Amino acid sequence: MLTAAQSWPLFFDSTFGSNMNSIVDIAAVSKDVPTKFGAEWEGGYFGGILTFGGDVYGQVISPKALGDIGPAIWHSDYTLITGADSFFDGLGNTKAMAEAGSEIAQQVLELRINGRDDWHIGSRDQVELMYRGLKPTTDENDVYRYGDNPSSLPPGYPYTLHLPGQTEVELFRDGCAEAFEATWYFTSTQYSANSAWGQGFDDGTQTIAGKYGRGRFRAVRMIKIL
Repeated sequence: MLTAAQSWPLFFDSTFGSNMNSIVDIAAVSKDVPTKFGAEWEGGYFGGILTFGGDVYGQVISPKALGDIGPAIWHSDYTLITGADSFFDGLGNTKAMAEAGSEIAQQVLELRINGRDDWHIGSRDQVELMYRGLKPTTDENDVYRYGDNPSSLPPGYPYTLHLPGQTEVELFRDGCAEAFEATWYFTSTQYSANSAWGQGFDDGTQTIAGKYGRGRFRAVRMIKIL
C-alpha cells in the first residue's frame, strides 16, 4: 500500500501528458528503478509502472529482435478462456491462454532472453502504457475515449490529438532499432469468446480484434518493486 509520501502524482512530472518519458521521485518506489521510459533494465527496457492487487510493479519490454513477434493469431479456437480476461495481469492471462492451446502464448512463455524466463504477453493496461510512454510515430491520436488506464501509476486518461506525442527516446522512434511497429499489437486480455483487446501503435486506437486476426505481440516481464 502506498503511503502519503508515495502517492501517485509524485511519480511523473508535469509533462506526463505530453511524453511520459520523465519520471520523478522514483526513489519513493525503489532506488533500482530507472527514471526514464526506454532505459535499459532487467533484461530489456523500462516500460513504466503499474499497480494491482495492492502491489507496485515495474514493466520490462523485451528487446525487439527477440521478443517482438508476428503477425500471429491470438488463438485458433473461438472459446471463452477462463482466467484470460484481466486488464492488468498479463502473466496470468498468458498462462491461461497457453493452457487452452494458444501457440503464441506457449511461444512467449518459452522465451529465454538475457537470462530471464518470465516473459509474457502484456495485458490491455500493460500494452497501453507502452504506447503512452514509447509512441513511435508522429501521427495524431484517435480520441474516441482511448487511453484510460486504471492500472498505470498514475492512472492514464484518454488521449488528446497530440498527447501522447512521439517518444523522445530515439531508440524507440519509428524506424529505429527498438521501435514498435506502426500497427496494432494484440494484448493478452480476452474480450469475448471470439475476440481480444488490441492496441494501435500508430494512433492509439484500442481495438477489439478477432482471435483469428493476425497481429503483433511484444513480450514483457513484470518486477515487483513495492
